[in-house]
Amino acid sequence: MLPYLLALAAFALVYVLTKAVRHSRPFTWIRTGFVPAEHGLVPLDALDPTRAGPPAPAHVTAERQAVADAVWAGDWRPAAAYAEAAGTDWDERWDRLELLQHLAEDGDGWLTDWRAEQPGSCDAATVAAAVLLHRAWAVRGSEYARKVPAAAMAEFRRLLPEAMTAAQRAASLDPGHPGPWIVMATTARGMQYSAGQFQKIWQELCERAPHHAAAHWQALQYWCAKWYGSDEAMLDFATAAVRYAPPGSTLPGLWLHALYELETRNGSARPALSTDSGKALLGQVAHALALVPEHHEDLPRLRHLLAHYLGQAGLHPLALAVFRQIGPWCGAYPWKHKDKDPVTEFHKARGLAAWAVLQSPAGKAAAAAGTAAGSGSGSGSGPAGAR
Repeated sequence: MLPYLLALAAFALVYVLTKAVRHSRPFTWIRTGFVPAEHGLVPLDALDPTRAGPPAPAHVTAERQAVADAVWAGDWRPAAAYAEAAGTDWDERWDRLELLQHLAEDGDGWLTDWRAEQPGSCDAATVAAAVLLHRAWAVRGSEYARKVPAAAMAEFRRLLPEAMTAAQRAASLDPGHPGPWIVMATTARGMQYSAGQFQKIWQELCERAPHHAAAHWQALQYWCAKWYGSDEAMLDFATAAVRYAPPGSTLPGLWLHALYELETRNGSARPALSTDSGKALLGQVAHALALVPEHHEDLPRLRHLLAHYLGQAGLHPLALAVFRQIGPWCGAYPWKHKDKDPVTEFHKARGLAAWAVLQSPAGKAAAAAGTAAGSGSGSGSGPAGAR
């Protein structure tokens, strides 16, 4: 019996050690053999952890600064023109209204003047409603409900109806404007609206802007498990959004936000990525985001999430392609999170993607072909499959 037990223990030890060695091999390679340039990636010393992506174009920054300078000086007219210039590009218009809301939180005398001069402006009324909503949410904070002090929660509940009423009034000023309905959808979550009540607001919103990315994010929050839905309801909602999103939209990125919710709430998004359908959907998201204009300011953070989850799903060639698109920027989740060093985490993740591609049959074949070509020509070039 003793020899049998010793043999079994020896086998177990060999198995564990073999597994550990296999697991350590890519990390050893990343430390000693990974040359990012050979894989179309920027060098390690060029990585920038201060930003998620490149800064906005100079003319965009200048335009925003001019609006801010004007309102700080008490002039609301450039703000009104700035919002109006977006026309019916409702995603862009909402982004501009959000900027105005942030400016109003630092002093809203100019907003009061705007509303007095243009009482029929839906933009002005929407900004005012959004300010009320954000004031309420600032009292509550971002913690789970059980961690919010009773007094803060009571004040939050007291303030929300005022925001809802203001948004409803704003909606009456321009029946085609989706902005007030986004405020309503967010407020409804705080006011504990039932699914039926929320669906009525959501239907009205979608009639005005069926593919609005920010609106869908607010709805995703409603349907997630930490609010009034479940993991299944949230994933179903995000899956539908991927499938009906128009080309060039960031809306397919909603699936990535759903995975983020799973990861932060449950500790992992892998269960949703382990199935063939989950991997196929993630591939669809990668394809869809490749069609989004490069200048879109939401794209960099979505790419960071995409690269992260492609790696978790084992879709390493796609992950490596996204890391190439990201370039030097690594100041975003998941690399920049809590006490993590973003440069180290980002470099490790892209190294693992490169390693997995090299170890695939196609990667090994390309490396062998590159070696053979190098032997024949005297070249010292790296593996062809790594480019």
